[in-house]
Amino acid sequence: MHRSSSRGPRSRAQGRQRGAAAVEFALVAPVLLALVGGIIEFSYTYNLQISVTQAAREAARNMAIHNDQTLARAAAVAGAPGLSPAGFTYTFTGACPDGSTGNVQVTVGYQAGSMTGMFGGTVNVSGTGAMRCGG
Repeated sequence: MHRSSSRGPRSRAQGRQRGAAAVEFALVAPVLLALVGGIIEFSYTYNLQISVTQAAREAARNMAIHNDQTLARAAAVAGAPGLSPAGFTYTFTGACPDGSTGNVQVTVGYQAGSMTGMFGGTVNVSGTGAMRCGG
């Protein structure tokens, strides 16, 4: 009974294949992780943009009805419940005195920390809302 010697080279070939797969994974993993991190950061920034734009719309609506910047700021904070009020900046353009038919515009800016830090430490977004006086 003579044993076949073909098992030896086959096991070495399998070891080489496993090593090649590990090297390929090591080359591809950083690219995949960067792609996932970019998707996360983009999604976070896009969500911030939507929230800030909604806050600006709410502030403009409130200014058009009540013509009070304090109430408009409160409406902006209420319109973006997940955001910190300390991060907001406001720019009011136009006013709505009683009986006015003009327009009011509110620009809300927001600064937040980055989610992953891949593209910088902070994210700055702004949104603008406009409304005709009187609602």
